[in-house]
Amino acid sequence: MEWCGPENFFDLDGLGPLAGLFQGLARVWEVLDNLEPFILRTMNPNVAELRRRGALVPEAAGLVAGKVYWGVDYELGDPAKGGLKVYHQGRLLPEAALVMPGTLLADDGLEIGAGALVESGAFLKGPAVIGPRSEVRQGAYVRGSVWSSPGAVIGHVTEAKNTLLLPGAKAGHFAYLGDSLLGREVNLGAGTKLANFKMTDLPYIYRVAGQEVEVRRRKFGAVLGDGAATGCNAVTNPGVLLGRGAKVLPNVSVSPGYYPARALIRGR
Repeated sequence: MEWCGPENFFDLDGLGPLAGLFQGLARVWEVLDNLEPFILRTMNPNVAELRRRGALVPEAAGLVAGKVYWGVDYELGDPAKGGLKVYHQGRLLPEAALVMPGTLLADDGLEIGAGALVESGAFLKGPAVIGPRSEVRQGAYVRGSVWSSPGAVIGHVTEAKNTLLLPGAKAGHFAYLGDSLLGREVNLGAGTKLANFKMTDLPYIYRVAGQEVEVRRRKFGAVLGDGAATGCNAVTNPGVLLGRGAKVLPNVSVSPGYYPARALIRGR
C-alpha cells in the first residue's frame, strides 16, 4: 500500500457512489482537484422549490424527495441516530430533512439528503451535498464544493470550502475546513483550523520511507485519516497529512508533513 494513496488514509468500502471520487487516484491530495466536478456530475439538486419564497427560508420546512412541506413541527434529536422527527399537520414525514427558518440558500446547486438537519443562520452556497442524516449547525458557512456524508457535522460557526467529510466526520464548533479531506469518524475539537493557504510559492516536500514526493499546490489544507482527532484550538498548517487514528493535542500548531497512523502530535 503506497503511503500517499487514498486507501492508506480511508476505508473506501461501503461508500457507494462516492467511491468513484477515489477511483484511479494514486495520491490522496488528487481528490481535492476532482471534488467539485464530481459533485456537479453526481448530485441531485433539490432546493429549487424551497427557494421560490426567497433565498432566506421564512419558516420551518420539511424536505422529502424535493417536495417542500412548509410550517412543519419537529423534534430535535441526533440526525445520525434517527432522532430528528418532522411533522406536517400532525403527520410524521418519514426521512424528511428539516431546514429551519433563517437558513440562507444562496443558489439552486444544493442537495439536502433525507433526514438531514440545517439550522437557522446557516449559509449554503453550491455546489454542495449535505448528506443523509448529517447536520449543518447554526451560523455555519458552506462556501461551495463541499460534500458532507451521512452522519457528518458542519458545526456552529464553522466554515467549509472544497472539503470532503466522510461518514461520521465532525467539525462541531468554530472550525475552518479549507481544501481538506476528513475521514470516517474524524473529530475536530472546538476552534480547530485546517489552514489551506501557503504564504510562499515553495512546494511541499514529503520524505517517507526513503521516498521524496514534491507537491505543488497553492491551496492545500489537511488530510485526516479515519478516526483521527484534534484537540481544541489546534491548527494544522497547509499540507498536513494525518494517518488513521492520529491525535493532535490541544493548542498545537502542526507543521506540514506526513504523520503515520496512531501518531500522537504534541507540538514543540
